[in-house]
Amino acid sequence: MDEQLLAVPADAPRRRHLIDRPVSWVAMAGFMGTGKSRIGWELSRRLQLTFIDTDRVIERVSSMRISEIFELYGEAVFRDYETEIVRRCTRLEDVVISTGGGTVVRPENRALLRARGPVVVLQASAETVYKRTRRHRRPMLEVGDPEQRIRDLMVQRTPFYEEVASVTISTDGRDSQDVVDEIVEQLEAWAEARQGHEARA
Repeated sequence: MDEQLLAVPADAPRRRHLIDRPVSWVAMAGFMGTGKSRIGWELSRRLQLTFIDTDRVIERVSSMRISEIFELYGEAVFRDYETEIVRRCTRLEDVVISTGGGTVVRPENRALLRARGPVVVLQASAETVYKRTRRHRRPMLEVGDPEQRIRDLMVQRTPFYEEVASVTISTDGRDSQDVVDEIVEQLEAWAEARQGHEARA
């Protein structure tokens, strides 16, 4: 895999000192259509961190769209790509990582994300997710009743999202900036709690 695809800009160490941020690494997780890419990008701008979307990296590495990977090689191959990208992302600093909706399905991915942390899990209702995704081709929703498929997958994946979550936030009916504001507040609380725990240890 091309290391340049996950390279952080050369000015990143200098940018680190421009603002007082609660964290220098954070991952976004949650179901498809909950806003991980949009919110993650805006959060990266707020914290002056580099934004990395794992799905886009996979497409660049494979020179294929995700739907094509599913069609030609199956979900298992896509998940292999995903795990490798997650592993590499946990070694980076000064980044906001947006993960795919199914990233948490693999125990290895959950362990990697939980150990690196913090992980912000975004939530939205099945109705909201369907409205946001129905105009885009999603391999996991290529079924007769995509909205019911969304509900079924949410039930399956909710325990995994809960396992990795450092912060959980709903995006239903909310402006992206409002969501980012809450994420920053919650990350500040998370960082303070972690510092207190480390001090007691």
